[in-house]
Amino acid sequence: MASTNDLKNGMVLNLEGQLWSVVEFQHVKPGKGPAFVRTKLKAVLSGKVVDKTFNAGTKVETSNVDKRTMQYLYKDGTDFVFMDTDTYDQTNVSETVVGDAANYLLENQNAIVATHDGAPLYVELPASVVLEITHTEPGLQGDRSTGGTKPATLETGAQINVPLFLETGTRVKVDTRDGSYLGRVND
Repeated sequence: MASTNDLKNGMVLNLEGQLWSVVEFQHVKPGKGPAFVRTKLKAVLSGKVVDKTFNAGTKVETSNVDKRTMQYLYKDGTDFVFMDTDTYDQTNVSETVVGDAANYLLENQNAIVATHDGAPLYVELPASVVLEITHTEPGLQGDRSTGGTKPATLETGAQINVPLFLETGTRVKVDTRDGSYLGRVND
């Protein structure tokens, strides 16, 4: 248990049996009336964001979420197999828990796997990853300045939009939060 006065960003609360991560919080002391804490909470499992207000000093139940850096090894049926880089223990994480992160996950890539009581909750990737374009239509001469985009398939199978001048085999930096093209990578 913790008081709402002790809230910090990233802290995980257990409210009515659901886990919520504190995205932001603000202590408010109005001129009249009691102080309160205004929070923005994100559901750990669904990702839904809600605003919730607590009276100052209210007790809230906290949960311990263990975040570990793990290496993605391979896909086994519908499960993704991760290995703890410290203990070398392997953990199976289901497709539903990995979610959209699967679009940007390559074998031997590191990711943060968050668990609660041994059950995987979500997989957190770095803000951007470098992936190779495995298929895109060839660009035409003169396409360099129009600023248009075309679809491209990445080595993970994900589809993103890239500038017209990029070709198959080009390595690109991709934002893992929204799948946007961030730039070309010259190795």
